[in-house]
Amino acid sequence: MAGTLLSGSTRLTSSSGTPAPAAWLAYTSSIPKCCPCPNEVDQMLNYILLCMQLRTLKGVHESRVGSLAWNNNILTTGGMDGRIVNNDVRIRDHAVQTYQGHSQEVCGLKWSGSGQQLASGGNDNLLHIWDVSMASSMPSAGRNQWLHRLEDHTAAVKALAWCPFQSNLLATGGGGSDRCIKFWNTHTGACLNSVDTGSQVCSLLWNKNERELLSSHGFTQNQLTLWKYPSMVKMAELTGHTSRVLFMAQSPDGCTVASASADETLRFWNVFGTPEVAKPAPKASHSGMFNSSFAHIR
Repeated sequence: MAGTLLSGSTRLTSSSGTPAPAAWLAYTSSIPKCCPCPNEVDQMLNYILLCMQLRTLKGVHESRVGSLAWNNNILTTGGMDGRIVNNDVRIRDHAVQTYQGHSQEVCGLKWSGSGQQLASGGNDNLLHIWDVSMASSMPSAGRNQWLHRLEDHTAAVKALAWCPFQSNLLATGGGGSDRCIKFWNTHTGACLNSVDTGSQVCSLLWNKNERELLSSHGFTQNQLTLWKYPSMVKMAELTGHTSRVLFMAQSPDGCTVASASADETLRFWNVFGTPEVAKPAPKASHSGMFNSSFAHIR
């Protein structure tokens, strides 16, 4: 079912009605079911429109904030000033930790599934892996040492994705003069593989249910590409956006992907299909004496 576009596309506009480029995109983990919408996509969009501003975090960065990543109650922000800040949204003095390692804008941030490691990518072509065990609890002393500083990319590193079935596997994508997807062992810092995609890599998403990786791209095709892992055989190319596809986000069930582009549209794709439902295990018969046939029941 790869490549099915759900319910067309939605143009992004600001509160004044003027077109607005996408700055960041992520699915919420739950959507209220009270929204009177005929399908899941409309329901989600209606929920987004009903959301209200809860809080503004000020004084964190000296210039624009270009990347965000959640880790439970911690909102990690990356700025044009090269700083990475952990913000605890529950408390007034929200800036609790600061990481300093990039000399240019931080354009990519992603926490591992365990919440123990943070990957950051910058316009300085650097990839950093940070470990929470090495972080300081005091923001004044928070210029933390990275676990790994990786310099293999030759362009900005915006696309980051932690593997859902191997906790220490990280996929990263480089910009227009790099064009590569690289795979890393974050325990050792070793580069396991590198694949030239032929165009700027803007975003990466792992399939939660199968060993597949989805990448989004810029010039010239502005496409989404589905790869089989680890062979990196190209399975499908999804087209429709007319400018680079800056962000992707996956629905909680892992089936639907939302893509946000510089063409000021959101598109929803049924890329990964419906996951197989596990069949219930057959009930074992307990009549009579226990025998060796039970050794085959898991």
